[in-house]
Amino acid sequence: MKALTLIAAVLVIVGGLNWGLWAVAKFDLVATLFGEYSVLARLVYALVGVSAVVLVTRLPALARQPTP
Repeated sequence: MKALTLIAAVLVIVGGLNWGLWAVAKFDLVATLFGEYSVLARLVYALVGVSAVVLVTRLPALARQPTP
C-alpha cells in the first residue's frame, strides 16, 4: 500500500506542476512530451486523476499518523 501511495503522490505532483506551468506560461509539459491529444498524454492525465482519488481515500489515515 505504501508503494501505491508514493506512486500516486508523484503523479499528483507531476499534475500539479503541469497545471502550474500552464497557469504561468501556458506551457503543457505532458502534451509537449507525449503529443497533444495523444493516447499517451490522455493516459497520463487519467493516471493523475486516479492518483488524486487514491490520495483522497488515504487522507484519513495520513491525518492520524503521529508527527515526529
